[in-house]
Amino acid sequence: MARRYLGILVLTGMFPLFGWAQEETKEQLVNTKFLRDYSSTRGFMLGRPTNSRLTPDGKSVLFLRSPARVPKRSLFELDLATGREKELASPQALLKEGEETLTPEEKTRRERMRISVGGFTSFHLSKDGTLVLVPFSGRLFLVHRDGSRTIRELKTGSGTIIDAKLSPDSKMVSYVRDHDVYLYDLATDKERQLTTGGSRLVTHGLAEFVAQEEMRRYTGYWWSPDSRYVVYEEADARDVEVWYVADPFRPERPAFPSSYPRPGKNNVKVRVGILPAKGGETTWIKWDVERFPYLAQVRWEKAGPLTITVQSRDQQALALLAVDAKTGQTRLLVSERDAAWVNLHQDVPRWLDDRSFLWVSERSGAPMLELRSVTASGSRLVKTIGSEKLTYQGLVDVDARAAEVVFRAAIDPSRTDLFQINYRTGNQKQMTAGDGIYDAVYSANHKTYVLQSVTPKTMPVTTVHDRTGRRLATLPSLAEKPPFVPNVEWVTVGAKRQFHASLTRPRKFDKKMRYPVLLHVYGGPLHNKVRRAMNTRLIDQWLADQGFIVASLDGRGTPGRGRDWERAIYKHFGSVPLADQVEGLKALGQRFPEMDLNRVGVFGWSFGGYLSALAVFRRPDVFKAAIAGAPVCDWFDYDTHYTERYLGVPKGPDDESYREGSLLTYAPQLRRPLLIIHGTADDNVYFRHTLKLADALFRSGKDFDVLPLPGLTHMVPDPVVMERLWSRMALFFRQHVSTPHQR
Repeated sequence: MARRYLGILVLTGMFPLFGWAQEETKEQLVNTKFLRDYSSTRGFMLGRPTNSRLTPDGKSVLFLRSPARVPKRSLFELDLATGREKELASPQALLKEGEETLTPEEKTRRERMRISVGGFTSFHLSKDGTLVLVPFSGRLFLVHRDGSRTIRELKTGSGTIIDAKLSPDSKMVSYVRDHDVYLYDLATDKERQLTTGGSRLVTHGLAEFVAQEEMRRYTGYWWSPDSRYVVYEEADARDVEVWYVADPFRPERPAFPSSYPRPGKNNVKVRVGILPAKGGETTWIKWDVERFPYLAQVRWEKAGPLTITVQSRDQQALALLAVDAKTGQTRLLVSERDAAWVNLHQDVPRWLDDRSFLWVSERSGAPMLELRSVTASGSRLVKTIGSEKLTYQGLVDVDARAAEVVFRAAIDPSRTDLFQINYRTGNQKQMTAGDGIYDAVYSANHKTYVLQSVTPKTMPVTTVHDRTGRRLATLPSLAEKPPFVPNVEWVTVGAKRQFHASLTRPRKFDKKMRYPVLLHVYGGPLHNKVRRAMNTRLIDQWLADQGFIVASLDGRGTPGRGRDWERAIYKHFGSVPLADQVEGLKALGQRFPEMDLNRVGVFGWSFGGYLSALAVFRRPDVFKAAIAGAPVCDWFDYDTHYTERYLGVPKGPDDESYREGSLLTYAPQLRRPLLIIHGTADDNVYFRHTLKLADALFRSGKDFDVLPLPGLTHMVPDPVVMERLWSRMALFFRQHVSTPHQR
């Protein structure tokens, strides 16, 4: 074992841990050409069409696309009849010689939405399809599709513009500026302030941190379907603890304040108001805020009433409330309860023309799509839609006239397919191939849809189909082709419990050899690591080609296996996820003797980073080395909505579920090589986590290594950093987990 080095390794300095002195030595140890290409193309995903939207008549598709190695997206249109593609707008055309600039607020919003590219990140199409609103670089542009192809910049006032939208009647544009909602009249070219009194601590029209980060609710205001009213959220963070995101790499820049609610501490106080678009007095919506302090969702559809979905602090109770828009009074439509937590589903309710609505419930033990009718006392279940053999994953399209619903579902959580069902007759058909990940976007007339597909052997492709499934077009891609197809086997293993797993072998695999194993983990809630998608296994293949077998598996706590499987981790972060990784790993080793389970390394990011560190702390008999990327080390320092959902609202600083789940509890047990990697500007899992863990390890007399990523957040989009990072990770495991040997 080579000498270990204690403390922090600077990114731009020498790395004695890996033992090289010259650049050519590095190239001999690790071939970085693939990493260079992978990093420069963002995993070979740049250049692929994204954010696809069909025009209302289904005759054209609008989409965003960048060049293959330049992360700046432009807006394009494909005419389905002629197959002609044209560029509607580009960043260069809008800014002329200027450069794109983002305010801290917009950077934070993009971080919450996991957007790391530049150029256009979204656009909004009017209901008649003639106008396209393009927010860009703090400004608003309107693209006319009426043949003139003119682009007009809206004459907004100065300040940070966030979350711009077209009104349903396309006569106005709304946005949040300087913490208040503004409306822009397109006929008069004038803007006016709709709400007043907004500030950094009391915002109007903005979703609070936990809504964006944990609820997948990214907006804080909503239009009525007739464009006469705006519903907006007031988020009062005056009692919330303020954390400051300071970048030690840029000490000349002031720290950015963030109202960050931690477990057991104060949350943002939320209330919701209804305001006439012409201006006037706000009507505040009334509900039991003490019992249901979380605002999970607001919906106002043409076929139904204004509704809000609210949630209790412990997230064990959820209520769907119908709102009287004139008085603000509410009445209960549906309530959900669970002894652990109730999951949120942002795609429902969806209202039908007969005033019935679609809902998702897990009362039967798995998420099921329901058809419900409104009653005097709330609502009643009419029927469930779909099969118990399918795990519902999300609503895609609802055609009320044809009584047809298209939804995402899966027989096993490693796949996602599209299913169409008539909720009157019960007739159901599977629309996709059954071995990959599929999603779709429909036209307003339900006659055409854009299909996004990725399989174990193919990169993401976007195609357009008519109602029968006939392919009409393929959206043009400029993406570079990866140099290989990953050598991945997808399996199910385990006797006591069945685990979905993937195994990536070297492309020059030798059956006579036994290979060290790298376990690529996430292992936490809301995310499956084992997904049948080629783009998710490219980096695993490169690692395998360095002389390893790379494995991943999904244990209890991951979605797609029913209520009991998912909730098994409740109050047991420090034990159940790790126990399942060990159990599944041993099952893989028994089935595949080429896996040398005496030489196992583990790595992951975020929850996967947490689980990697936990693995070498608690099971050094199994794991010989770990790399922990952006790990949560102390759950008292993570946000309320995520942490309290899984560990409960803490009873005090000695709460057992928090102690059991904390890396600080097990830090004195470290006796295996550990490398911790963390962005210094991370405002999701703060760099504080790594500092606290480093302090605990140092005070316990343990050797470890820390690699800070100066100025980077929870994402690592910088191509140079990405290339260097993966090469260092490979060399770390080369040193500490060893190389293949003959059986």
